[in-house]
Amino acid sequence: MNRFVPTLLASILAVGLVACSKQGPETAAAPAAGNNAAVSVGLSISTLNNPFFVALRDGAQAEASKDGINLITVDAQDDPAKQIASVEDLIQKKVKVILINPTDSDAVANVVKQATAAGIAVVSLDRSVNGAEVASHIASDNVAGGKLAAEFLLEKLGGKGNLVELEGVPGTSAARERGQGFHSVVDGKDGVKLVARQPADFDRAKGLSVTENILQGNKDVQGVFAHNDEMALGAQKAVEAAGLKNVVVVGFDATPDAVAAVKAGSLAATVQQKPDLIGQYGVQTAKKLIDGQTVDKSIPVPLDLVKQ
Repeated sequence: MNRFVPTLLASILAVGLVACSKQGPETAAAPAAGNNAAVSVGLSISTLNNPFFVALRDGAQAEASKDGINLITVDAQDDPAKQIASVEDLIQKKVKVILINPTDSDAVANVVKQATAAGIAVVSLDRSVNGAEVASHIASDNVAGGKLAAEFLLEKLGGKGNLVELEGVPGTSAARERGQGFHSVVDGKDGVKLVARQPADFDRAKGLSVTENILQGNKDVQGVFAHNDEMALGAQKAVEAAGLKNVVVVGFDATPDAVAAVKAGSLAATVQQKPDLIGQYGVQTAKKLIDGQTVDKSIPVPLDLVKQ
């Protein structure tokens, strides 16, 4: 009996050591390529108070759910400081990839560098990041969209007229690039005068108030280009309140409210982005990065024009 006990204990110990040697590597190992069940991806959105970015978030979430990826979404509420803090939190959570839609393209550069230094790939969505490298940038061609809007506006006005431009949030790539495309068409063109160019921060209420102020001193405005649909819808309300007729208002994004306004005849047109596809492409790109695949530095998302 005494000789049996040491033998039995030795056997138990040997089994335990074998079990431990197998369990350790399995627990520490990263998920195998193609197995994203336990993988988390961060999505930092500039604001969820805008239907466009809600659609982007929904597209990303649908794709993540399909692929078994845990998508952690944080809303910056259009506050650069809040976005930086929430991205730092995603870094602490050790997500595998961060998808970022910047509130301010310059302000997020340092936190993007922090993520990269921590071994976390960053993909920018809709708006680019200035001053920091990202794994990929996914967006519509905003310059081409601004050009498309300007060409339609001038076509409706017979090639001339007094125009107003409502700009987006200063510092965002979307505002800069949409304006660039617009000005490439209208600047220096005979018979075209830009009577006002003011930011309204991609916001409907600000689009209304800014346009009201502009119209007080410019009753002969014939066309308005707004860098997004929220501002365009606000501008249209201001035009109606001022009793002006035949003012051509063009927006950008093709949000449900804007498309409905085009169909109703109150909004002339909206450049159609596909925010759900931007979100979907973002998660697909994150999955490729997690699986060790190479991705394109720039991934374009198709756009079109919804018009009367």
